[in-house]
Amino acid sequence: MPGDFALTNLTNHFLIAMPGLQDEVFSRSVVYVCEHSSRGALGLVINKPADIDLKRLFEKVELPLRREDLSDAPVFQGGPVQTERGFVLHEPIFALADKPAESVYASTMTIPGGLEMTTSKDVLEALSTGAGPRKVLVTLGYAAWGEGQLESELSENSWLTVAASNSVIFDTPVAQRYDQALLLLGLESWMLSPDAGHA
Repeated sequence: MPGDFALTNLTNHFLIAMPGLQDEVFSRSVVYVCEHSSRGALGLVINKPADIDLKRLFEKVELPLRREDLSDAPVFQGGPVQTERGFVLHEPIFALADKPAESVYASTMTIPGGLEMTTSKDVLEALSTGAGPRKVLVTLGYAAWGEGQLESELSENSWLTVAASNSVIFDTPVAQRYDQALLLLGLESWMLSPDAGHA
């Protein structure tokens, strides 16, 4: 198994749920994979809004939100793990020239070739002042797979995979993200049979 892994590192990729995946959390979901290694995978669902917007989330953490562009933005159900905790997916923001490769936030995962995911409150504090990353997606919770679990789901045709697109994450209306992610593969949802592989 470890020998096969080099071929399937899905960091900075989308997982697109196949029609046969009827799980309540993941049905018709698009997951941005933040980390994938031989130990497992971690990702954020980018197309399932929660019943709260950013303005209300900021009120809950007792911060003003001085970013008009974000006040009506939905918070997303990022996955079934740690659903009380916030995860901020955003464009990379680097410290000044003396430390060019370090993020400016306390707890940030830099996704190779992709975005950053921050879990510390300082990114929310930056947004509350009107600063912070220009493009953000905030989730409550995340999706996780243990060692070999995602590979097993892929072998069962539960997911399609494609290199992630920032425009799907940040610029595409939520209701269109599933179809736009499929279009990255040249597919449309009507082409996918829920009974893939069965005659």
